[in-house]
Amino acid sequence: MERVDLGEVAYDDAMRRMAGWVAERRSGAAPDRLFLLTHPKVITYGHTTPISDLPSALSDIPAVEADRGGHATYHGPGQLIGYLVLDLHERGPGDIVRQLENSLVAALGSLGFAAERRDTPKGSPSLVGVWTPDGRKIVSIGMRIRGGVTSHGFALNIDPDLSVFDTFVACSLADVTMTSLSRLAAEQGRPLPGEAEIRDAIALSLQKPSPPEQP
Repeated sequence: MERVDLGEVAYDDAMRRMAGWVAERRSGAAPDRLFLLTHPKVITYGHTTPISDLPSALSDIPAVEADRGGHATYHGPGQLIGYLVLDLHERGPGDIVRQLENSLVAALGSLGFAAERRDTPKGSPSLVGVWTPDGRKIVSIGMRIRGGVTSHGFALNIDPDLSVFDTFVACSLADVTMTSLSRLAAEQGRPLPGEAEIRDAIALSLQKPSPPEQP
């Protein structure tokens, strides 16, 4: 998988670029790629998101419908966004979302942060993402698969303004508590790793063969 580091990219611009990235992968003009970037403040949501989950019309943060799975989430400064454009025909069997969760858990573990994935009980809202052992969410995941090629990906909270998550219902989980690596580092009494170190750990873990699926 090829790693592509980008800076801050407006969400609408990133979506236009992503359409091209997917077309390149589908045609064989580009390999599997991981795009690492950040977005200015924006709340995105999937087409099944209840209107009641979204912020009020008075919010100064735009809300944009996204062509991905999942519900409402926030993107902004202090987050690391990872978009994966992969041809699943060449990757063999397996649940790509679970593989992504396990790779992110391994990456955070290499940085000294305990994390886990969670199974979703039947009939409950989706618990896809990465969580702390005490039940706080640190990574949101929303992907799209069309024609065997993935798009979209994950948002890791490094040091964002977590108060934004109080203005809407994140991931359609009314009782979810979002956290960040900055908050976890403070709780551990140690410095927050630099963004370059975090990007390297994430990319290295995703570029390795998929870790064994955890129960």
